[in-house]
Amino acid sequence: MLNIENLLLITDIPGYTPQISRLLSMMNYARFTTIDAVKSLSQEQLDFLLDSQSNSIGALLLHFAAVEYAYQVSTFEKRELNEKELSIWSPALNLGKEGQEKIKGNDLAYYLNQLDGVRNRTLELFKSVNDDWLYIEEKFWWNKANHYFMWFHVFEDEINHRGQIRTIRKRLKV
Repeated sequence: MLNIENLLLITDIPGYTPQISRLLSMMNYARFTTIDAVKSLSQEQLDFLLDSQSNSIGALLLHFAAVEYAYQVSTFEKRELNEKELSIWSPALNLGKEGQEKIKGNDLAYYLNQLDGVRNRTLELFKSVNDDWLYIEEKFWWNKANHYFMWFHVFEDEINHRGQIRTIRKRLKV
């Protein structure tokens, strides 16, 4: 799906409606730059904590996958995460102490595989809807939002935390 030739084009993608194609184009670019920001990091670097309040790069990568998975469940399946899913994704969704304690000891391939697995599911799910689906409004946070905003938030969250990743990478002491 990640076509380097068209990475800088927000355009149609075969198999998807026009607005979904544009959304996916933006998500693809965000993911490409995330992967670029973590290339060649060791397990020790992925686990590094700046201080007792910070998240590791590995935890932030898993957070991206967890958020995307949670939005799949919420927007496509119309439900909350169940107990089994929470046992898997909660540390990455909550981050903080829980993430520090439970998300460590994994190499970069582990995190990239998690990101790819969730993204591949997202791509399949988006094939099942059309542009009208993006404009469906639901209660969200303190207000209402449409699916378009919700999925914008998925990659906006990734972009925001990628800034943290770049800051941590510059300060690695390992």
